[in-house]
Amino acid sequence: MDPQLRSQMDGLADGAHRCLGADGRAWFIKRRRGAADGFFAAEADGLERLRASAGLRVPQVLAVADDVLVIEDLGHGTAGAAAWRRAGQALARQHRHGAARFGLERDGWCGDSPQPNTPMHDGWRFFAECRLLPQARRARDAGRLQPRDSDALERLCAALPDWIPPQPPVLLHGDLWMGNLHSCADGELALIDAAAVHYGWAEADLAMLTLFGEPPAEFFDAYQQAAGIDHAWRTRAPLYNLYHLLNHLNLFGSGYLPAVRKALQSR
Repeated sequence: MDPQLRSQMDGLADGAHRCLGADGRAWFIKRRRGAADGFFAAEADGLERLRASAGLRVPQVLAVADDVLVIEDLGHGTAGAAAWRRAGQALARQHRHGAARFGLERDGWCGDSPQPNTPMHDGWRFFAECRLLPQARRARDAGRLQPRDSDALERLCAALPDWIPPQPPVLLHGDLWMGNLHSCADGELALIDAAAVHYGWAEADLAMLTLFGEPPAEFFDAYQQAAGIDHAWRTRAPLYNLYHLLNHLNLFGSGYLPAVRKALQSR
């Protein structure tokens, strides 16, 4: 690692920091002492997998350790309509990278929540056993879900093949809300915070892009033209986003319970 960056890093408090290397390049440092084992390694691995897909821009990883991740500082800018179109096409390219099974050979993180990625051939089983049910058990054990909510979720998991059509496993960002679709200094869009990368349903990435705001129409139009995806994915978005709402319920509290219940009633 750049000695100048190393010396700056040693004195940094936990959090996010921007630093300059000896070559004048800007780097973004995430520091968390006492981070869980594999926390930053999962993010570094996810970034490299996304980079290899030749989809959207991804920051270069300079260094990773148990308590720190150093990546390229992409700066901040504003994406125009043309950049959003290119981003939609790029996400479609990323989603062309498939695998034989859902999941990944390593587990990851969705925010601060562990994310199991046990490889499976059955996408419905994977979504139930590695996404919805672990979050539901965690919420129930913490008293955030009532028994009736848990029962409704288990019934939903059993009926997933009735609601979600067969889809192949493709490379997903996995936590693709608008905040992780970053506008760089040059106005292009990039993917950041990639610890949730895995192989899953392409529609799940699209669905999360509608959970907390959403990209302009140019993005989805370009994706549709490049990927030819079924327009009905929007009707299924609440099912995919139930995972993220449960995760937010566990991370941030009962304010997310009404949204969880609304998603449970969407089918």
